[in-house]
Amino acid sequence: MAIVHPMQIVEYGGGDPLVLIPGIQGRWEYMRPAIEALAASFRVITFPLCGEPDSQSALDPSKGLDNYVAQVIAALDAKQIERAAICGVSFGGLVALRVGACHPDRVAALILASTPAPLWHLRRRHQMYARAPWIFGPVFLAESPWRLRAEIAAAMPDRRRRWSFRRAVLQTFAAAPVSVARMAARARLIDGIDMRGECAAVTAPTLIITGEHLLDHIVPANGSSAYTELIPNARAVVLERTGHLGSITRPDAFATLVYEFVNGAGKRTVETRTEATELTGTKAYGGNGSTQRNGATETNGRKNEYFC
Repeated sequence: MAIVHPMQIVEYGGGDPLVLIPGIQGRWEYMRPAIEALAASFRVITFPLCGEPDSQSALDPSKGLDNYVAQVIAALDAKQIERAAICGVSFGGLVALRVGACHPDRVAALILASTPAPLWHLRRRHQMYARAPWIFGPVFLAESPWRLRAEIAAAMPDRRRRWSFRRAVLQTFAAAPVSVARMAARARLIDGIDMRGECAAVTAPTLIITGEHLLDHIVPANGSSAYTELIPNARAVVLERTGHLGSITRPDAFATLVYEFVNGAGKRTVETRTEATELTGTKAYGGNGSTQRNGATETNGRKNEYFC
């Protein structure tokens, strides 16, 4: 059962603390499958992003990502937690990265899942959406199911499970509606962002989780995996049969990856990850900017121009 605190900190489970930072929609409710899976092993702490009506935290546009960094630190302080694993998904991954760079003493481990590339640019069409969200926001929301259809089918071969997943998303949307205007503001915030300085400042063990390159039409895996070249001693894994939504379409596999990494699996070399790879249905690769998959090498050289 969730425990909701007056300052809008939501807590699940027990064990070692883990802060989960939601994506661009700004609502933790959309991360519920991942939260519940992680709560089997962790004391999961999360919150709505500042600027959301129920966050009780105002957004200062001049502070950029530091608005959300302050939320993470405030949550840790409120719960009297000195250090925790910090996990960010999509937009939340950029926030997690900045926490790791600016507050290394508070970060026991860093997990970046489906995170926009260190040098991020919106596609031209999405720049238009972000400039006039009240006009184009409905278009973006309407096209999302089509962009995600192949990924959901791969992650959930069973048709009944797909319908159950879609029904749960619709129920969440009704209970915790998203604001296209606030989503657009977050998209504009990271358009053209350069996170290379933050990467160099990270000292915590870091895991990069991506979906399969051909299934992620939101944040290309070869953009996210560029972090392995920039963050010292980072490790990366591919969560198979997923694209951008692996944390919620395959939450148990996602949680297993995080648990193994936080508890020492991330310190192994890539060659010793065979057992974990078989268990979770993932493939692992190192920090050379490429991954060997079925005899073909995928590189990280493609410019990242997707909406997160």
